[in-house]
Amino acid sequence: MFVRDILDRWKLGDYIEVAELVVSELVTNAVKMTGITDPEPKTWDIRAEHVIGVQLRTTNGSLFVEVWDRIVDAPVAKNPDNNTEGGRGLMLICAMAKQWDVYRPQSGGKVVWAELELGKPAEPPPLSSPPLTVHVPGMTTAPRGATEKTAHLGLIERMLDDSRSEDAPPEA
Repeated sequence: MFVRDILDRWKLGDYIEVAELVVSELVTNAVKMTGITDPEPKTWDIRAEHVIGVQLRTTNGSLFVEVWDRIVDAPVAKNPDNNTEGGRGLMLICAMAKQWDVYRPQSGGKVVWAELELGKPAEPPPLSSPPLTVHVPGMTTAPRGATEKTAHLGLIERMLDDSRSEDAPPEA
């Protein structure tokens, strides 16, 4: 719903399916890395180390999908055979994204990101648009605290670092 709501607001409906798939693959990797894989975890099972952060942003004709988790280990592309059930997520991302990589913010954790090329720039929603509502399934809210703040900082650091690299003069 997050991807659909944001891209609808930005008038980028043509990119919803691809962005949903990329977000799904990156979030799945982050969830597996953080260690909680129960599709309906109990409130008491969710701890700070299970927090992940997701960010979408557009710049220079590209949509960036960015997912933060607290584990610094980078995802590893696998080479599954036809009988293997999983392990194709990064292969799909490679096929759909212009590029992807891992960013390690100073605040901790990592941000795995993918850049999707857009055929047109995003349109910011009118200022009169109502804010997006947060949809959290059941009682699965993450604990507030230092990890949540680290997730926010990590995603902001990725965005700032990316914008600084855009402003840098080309290398000779």
